[in-house]
Amino acid sequence: MEYEARRRLTLREYLSGEETNRPMELDFGVVREPPAPSFSHQIVLGRAFVRIHEHVSGNQLGCVVQSPVDVVLDRERALVVQPDLVFIAADRLHICTDRVWGPPDLAVEVLSMGTARHDSAVKLSWFQRYGVRECWLIDPVAREVHVVSFSESTRSSHAYTEHETVESSVLPQLRLRVADLFL
Repeated sequence: MEYEARRRLTLREYLSGEETNRPMELDFGVVREPPAPSFSHQIVLGRAFVRIHEHVSGNQLGCVVQSPVDVVLDRERALVVQPDLVFIAADRLHICTDRVWGPPDLAVEVLSMGTARHDSAVKLSWFQRYGVRECWLIDPVAREVHVVSFSESTRSSHAYTEHETVESSVLPQLRLRVADLFL
């Protein structure tokens, strides 16, 4: 199925389209197709995935998946996002079938020039609204990781610099040095 620019789709129409590796999201019925990630974006994402996956699988904590994978946050309003990386805790793996049908416990976004504003404002507010417990915004330019934790109606944030180790409330035993994410 070919998507027309700015055409509104139902969730069913979106999900019945052809499988693709292109980044694609459904923003309340409107398809968003940002450009493909840059080489450096993919390097950072790959490094984050390997380190988080090793920790999660070694401790049988759940499942970690890299994008593209559809995360359906709101079925009725047709809101589907594709965070760069998601972690779903073992006791919530029932939400993972052909897609992730609900909020992941952790969403990770590697900021890019073309998507940084959208990821750090719009998607962050969706993550909070729909029940994601924590979001990491990895900034390759500043060489920082911003960990944003959500609870009820509050949001707390901490920026970890290149010489620090990320602390996560979702993965409290994880020891991830920020410097290890960058070339």
